[in-house]
Amino acid sequence: MKKLVALVLSLMLVLTSVSALADLVICQNKVEITAAMEDYAKLYEEKTGVPVKVITGGGSSDYNTVLKAEMQSGREPDIWVIEGPTGYELWKDKIADQTGADWVQYTAAAYMDGDKVVGFPVSVEGYGLAYNKDILDKAGIDPATLTTYDAYEAAFATLDSKKEELGLDMVVSMVAGTTTGMTWVTGLHNFNVYLTVGNERNDTTYIDQVLAGQVDSERFHQYCQYVALLFKYSDPDMLINGTQDSQLAAFANGKAAFYHQGNWMDPSLVALDPQFEIGYAPHAFLHEETDGILVNPPSWYVVNANGNVDEAIAYLNYLATSEEGADYMVNKAAMVPAFTNVTLEPSTPLSKAVMEWNAAGKTYDWQQYKLPDGFGMGTLGPIYELLASGAVDVDTFETMMIEAIAGIAK
Repeated sequence: MKKLVALVLSLMLVLTSVSALADLVICQNKVEITAAMEDYAKLYEEKTGVPVKVITGGGSSDYNTVLKAEMQSGREPDIWVIEGPTGYELWKDKIADQTGADWVQYTAAAYMDGDKVVGFPVSVEGYGLAYNKDILDKAGIDPATLTTYDAYEAAFATLDSKKEELGLDMVVSMVAGTTTGMTWVTGLHNFNVYLTVGNERNDTTYIDQVLAGQVDSERFHQYCQYVALLFKYSDPDMLINGTQDSQLAAFANGKAAFYHQGNWMDPSLVALDPQFEIGYAPHAFLHEETDGILVNPPSWYVVNANGNVDEAIAYLNYLATSEEGADYMVNKAAMVPAFTNVTLEPSTPLSKAVMEWNAAGKTYDWQQYKLPDGFGMGTLGPIYELLASGAVDVDTFETMMIEAIAGIAK
């Protein structure tokens, strides 16, 4: 009898251990899709019996800080997000090889380490300056002409002169605050405008220079003038104190003509039900014409080699190959999928605009995540805030940025 009890107890311990392992913890960085992702996690559990816990960092909280805390919590995530080479280098000793996973055959956007597949592309994302077409039409501005710095300078001045008539509080809805955690908008996404706009995809000229502590003087000067132009026609309080939500609300409510964010904001934008047509115009900071927006996989899901590898890969396979996964990506999370087998097309405005630019072949690369860990948000971000607050002028801003970049090589 004692042997039977011991056997039963042993079996119970084994089953408990298996149950503890047969769950997934995912750490992800998109606050705007948290609800959709949690709903999909419930659906996945219903379909497979595998519980999924979603932990989110991002928006006004620093994702990397959240991820590092989870890594030290005693229950490391089974799946987490990397945003490029810096994230991969930081965690590569923990990251599993996904070569041969079912999802790999359906995408050309996997994150690679040599011949090894190590990252599942979360989506294809893009950003430029989103615009309210109704407002531009009323002001007599054709968004197709916004392909140079000079065109923007004239358009912003026109809109600013008609703010009362058009019901605007600001021309551009933009954020740059450090205390609100929005330095990723400036130190990463806006800085990438300097790195890639006007270049062929995969041209690494300017990121290579930056990583060597240098900039192209004339190009960087024009870029700094463009940043100052955006800030000049933004709301000062929004720049410093605005959050992701307040920035979006100003645009969705027709109080700003332009919006400095990407299509990842579609779920939140649709919830606010804007009553106007929306498109994207380029971040055309040069005096010469540049006609394209910035499009790339923004991030990749990686699998913890020390975690529940088989279940994690099964989850990603289901996400990429099932009808439920496609519905989640396109209809629930308003993503542009990176997978050729997904035929659904987004109906949400920013993602539709990204697909149009992408289909036209008018896109520039993302290279901001090649910056050293924390450099864009932690080093460059506060310098942008100084300009946004009026604490420094554009010449001092340019000097400080060049000095900060020079520090990379030291």
